[in-house]
Amino acid sequence: MVSRWNSVLEKNQVENKKGTIKKSLSSNPLKGRITNPLAGKRKSSPVSEKTEPESVSNPFIEKTNSIVAKINNFNTYRTTNRMYSGGITSPTATNNRIINYADLLQELGENFKQSGSLNEAFSSVSSTFSEKMDCNFTAFGVFHEKSKCINLKLYTKRGETYSSKVLLSDEENPVIKSFKDEVTVSKEDVKFLNIPYMQNSSALILPMMSVNQCVGVLILGKESADVNVNLLELFANYLAMFMHNVELMARTNKYANTDTLTSLYNHRGFQEVLSSELQKAEDNKTHLSVVMLDVNNISKINRELGHAKGDEVIKLVAEKVKQNIRPSDSAGRYGGDEIAIIMPNTDTKEAKYLAEYITYCLSCCFVDDVGPVKVAVGISTFPECTKDQEKLLILAEQAMYISQAKGYKEGMSAIISSSDFNFWDDVALNSFAEVLTKRHAQIGINFEEELLDKFNNEQIKSHNHLIEMATSLAGAIDAKDPYTKDHSTSVSRYSEALARAVNLPEEEVERIKLGALLHDVGKIGIPESVLKKPDKLLDDEWEIMKQHPVIGAEKVLEPNEALRDLIPIVKYHHERIDGKGYPEHLKGDKIPFAARIVSVADAYHALISDRPYRKGMPVEKACEILRMGAGTQWDSDLVRHFISIAPSLSTSV
Repeated sequence: MVSRWNSVLEKNQVENKKGTIKKSLSSNPLKGRITNPLAGKRKSSPVSEKTEPESVSNPFIEKTNSIVAKINNFNTYRTTNRMYSGGITSPTATNNRIINYADLLQELGENFKQSGSLNEAFSSVSSTFSEKMDCNFTAFGVFHEKSKCINLKLYTKRGETYSSKVLLSDEENPVIKSFKDEVTVSKEDVKFLNIPYMQNSSALILPMMSVNQCVGVLILGKESADVNVNLLELFANYLAMFMHNVELMARTNKYANTDTLTSLYNHRGFQEVLSSELQKAEDNKTHLSVVMLDVNNISKINRELGHAKGDEVIKLVAEKVKQNIRPSDSAGRYGGDEIAIIMPNTDTKEAKYLAEYITYCLSCCFVDDVGPVKVAVGISTFPECTKDQEKLLILAEQAMYISQAKGYKEGMSAIISSSDFNFWDDVALNSFAEVLTKRHAQIGINFEEELLDKFNNEQIKSHNHLIEMATSLAGAIDAKDPYTKDHSTSVSRYSEALARAVNLPEEEVERIKLGALLHDVGKIGIPESVLKKPDKLLDDEWEIMKQHPVIGAEKVLEPNEALRDLIPIVKYHHERIDGKGYPEHLKGDKIPFAARIVSVADAYHALISDRPYRKGMPVEKACEILRMGAGTQWDSDLVRHFISIAPSLSTSV
């Protein structure tokens, strides 16, 4: 825009030389009546308390109201200093400083480009006015409709800042006069600001106009008021438009991140706030808790009473949450029925206390046809539970599902923290799988991978704890294949029986029992398209399936020191006596004895279990096949012992 002005000015200068323009303004522009070039028709008012018999008119403004014509008039102020003859300049300035308005406008434009907020813009603009115009201070007055006042923020040349307000009822104050009458006002002192110890100077008060509406005032403090008012009015309007745009952008962002039903953050807004708060918590090394609430029986309410009733309940919960959270907390509608609360600087104990109060308030609310509002509550805490944002939400949701399963105790919600429960408990494990299946499949979080990560990072407290974890892990992997339900636990039981039948020491029996439980754990890395294929596998698919013993040994057992002695069992349970097995084609006694035991038990359960391409065999037929493979596929002595105990083993699958 400055470049366009300069071109106009150059043209104007040429015309001056030709004698087209023979007259310039010699009077002080602050005297007389001044109008804003962007404000349209505006009320006029004397610009100072000193009045003259007649107002001085600008002959060029009378000819046209166009902005270009007015900009041309800026050039009528000439300087005898040839250094500034090509720019928009003023002949006088405080301390003999020449004001180059082209440079001023260019730098003010840069201020706006680089400012992301009003405060940033105000600060940079005030610095520019101090440097380029030698202003003693720059003040920005923004109209606040609810308070019916002008909120002033003043920046001095020395870097001091002051804040004050001027009520609209104070009509004698020149700030209010400028705002209400939409006129520029000059003052010889700054007593009207009511700021103690302020350096006294002249002041120019300019209304800031945007969309034919005054949004505030710009106040410039100078020893001399001999400045180009028209240009400053133009800038004041530009500043007003910037303020207007900032406000509109804030409203747009608010609506984009706000749920229309509850007026809480929507999922997107909630995630953005959580990300920001987690960064603060990490930087400051503080706790942060996420509390997640879900209305009990909301599906039943929607189904039997209609979605309008369900929305009524959700709005009530949201309202109670807004009323009872702290100013530092943030709440959002996390899902269709869930409302989540971000609690900075809050550990698990404090989060539980706050959640209890919220649930108490909800229990006192009755909804027609529904009764008291009951919610399930789950909590997870950073960094105690996890440092990852998505996992923090997953754990809070998991705790919420466990809360649903536990129901109410003494009329209050069961408030569950992710640090309260045993992850390997059936309810906890099922809840974990449900959360990932329902909410997080789209973000690439895999249930088995998460399970394995938890498994390898678990602190083993006892042998029973290890057995419990291994049982849960094996059960979760077996669940991937509907045709091998309870396969791992059955093979573990058969292997234990065979180990006892050959009189192994109790310690070795326990090792074989655990190894058999985890013998197929490597299937965690096999694609479900291969694992769940209803027909026989093709050659390339079979090669993929044959990788599971190595995956189980290296990916699951190797990272866990307590399980490394099980690697031979898991890795070699598919080797054959004749060397035609996999993965390393071991023969005879080269195959670990424990792996040979598990191999027999594994084959037997596979024979008696249903498969998509055949029905399970009776015990006699399965034993006959084992007998036929003795010495080639399986250890002959172990097959003989197993056949003798097979009838006593349960054949249920």
